[in-house]
Amino acid sequence: MNRTPARPSAATFSRWSKPASLGKDNLLSIFELAVGPTALILSLWGLAYYFEAEVHSSYIILSILVFALTFPGNARLQASLFSGFVSVAITWLWVASLLLIIGFASGNIRQFSKAVIYTWLWVGPLSEFGACVILRAAAPLLLKLQGPLRRAIIVGMNEQGLALADRISQAHYARIELVGFVDDRQTARLDCTGVHRLLGTQEQLLSLVQSERVHIIYLSLPMASQPRILHILDGLKDTTASIYFVPDMFVTDLIQAHPDSVCGMPVISVCETPFTGVDGVFKRVSDIVLSILILILITPLLIVIAVAVKIGSPGPIIFKQRRCGLDGKEIVIYKFRSMSVTDDGDNIEQATKDDARITPLGALLRRTSCDELPQFINVLQGRMSIVGPRPHAVAHNELYRKLIKGYMVRHKVKPGITGWAQVNGYRGETKTLDKMQSRIDFDLDYLRNWSVRLDLYIIFKTIGLVIKDQMAY
Repeated sequence: MNRTPARPSAATFSRWSKPASLGKDNLLSIFELAVGPTALILSLWGLAYYFEAEVHSSYIILSILVFALTFPGNARLQASLFSGFVSVAITWLWVASLLLIIGFASGNIRQFSKAVIYTWLWVGPLSEFGACVILRAAAPLLLKLQGPLRRAIIVGMNEQGLALADRISQAHYARIELVGFVDDRQTARLDCTGVHRLLGTQEQLLSLVQSERVHIIYLSLPMASQPRILHILDGLKDTTASIYFVPDMFVTDLIQAHPDSVCGMPVISVCETPFTGVDGVFKRVSDIVLSILILILITPLLIVIAVAVKIGSPGPIIFKQRRCGLDGKEIVIYKFRSMSVTDDGDNIEQATKDDARITPLGALLRRTSCDELPQFINVLQGRMSIVGPRPHAVAHNELYRKLIKGYMVRHKVKPGITGWAQVNGYRGETKTLDKMQSRIDFDLDYLRNWSVRLDLYIIFKTIGLVIKDQMAY
């Protein structure tokens, strides 16, 4: 396939005239948006303190106005230093002009020191540009702190697929490592002369995702090929990889999807965690704060239960069990032991009503969910969240992933101490496959519609259920 240059258009220049965003799952993008406005505000405060020995309330009000005008800042990390400097200068020109016009028109300019304002007019943009340079220098370290790169495969070695591959390769700060392409066409019809590898056919996609440890799949296929796309999506149900469309046209009204960009290339997410970017940071911070507060409040109860478990029956106080966590990876969770056995093998029998293995104290702990309280420690460790799909035993995971389509998608988020399925009647034993299917449906519904309000609702409803629910054994 020969790649002929596309005919330039006004839309192309409008779209790519600005540096591409790094993506909302990259913490660098958050710093990138905030570093400019923050530098302007800090330089203003520094000058006010230098010339007037304090920061008056008028400077605080001006700072709020500056932040409102400049946040979010422009994406400049992937631009050249010269382009970044020009961008800072142009942005500051209109911001400073607007502020001066407002100040003179309202007369409020007299509330500020002339030395501060005149100095800030040139120190402000220099500090913003300096902050961008510092962020550029610190970017490699910040990328390392976020963990290993996310490995990606592109399905479809066509024009938009190759364009996406080129942008990923040229993006120095993207957290993506392109493994290669998958395409059914003969190599004679493909552009295999470049640096990008052809890994195999679409029928081999699932095995390639597993063998190459792929985290992201980009579907660069004609949107008219609906049967083929559906076949591919159906074959990817048993994977935790994030899936995106790379549209060959402007596509709208895709149910439960949202537009995104990768290195400036428009994509449409099909399967992605709701906890990316700021939402992910907020979710983690709220988990830490709430877990610490809850553990402080329930410490006396934890001590009483621990002593009671130790006295009540022989065996350990804490039962450690392997469960499947984020991305389907194995984690260890803690529970107060409620049974006379501590099964954690390849075959685990779910607890049932009047189960002989459950101790008398264990029955009370399970009814009130007090056996789950040590999992707040798992939340602090980062293995779990307070709200999310309940973690299943590894043995159960391997069974149900083969029986229920989309089962592994619930592992796009950390498992929770409580969840949407649990507050809707699917807490405890799941005797039949259709009950497990219903639990998974609620888990996926939670992923599609997550919000802070939903999390709070689940927490408060769980408290009510703990008092009266008798479904858990």
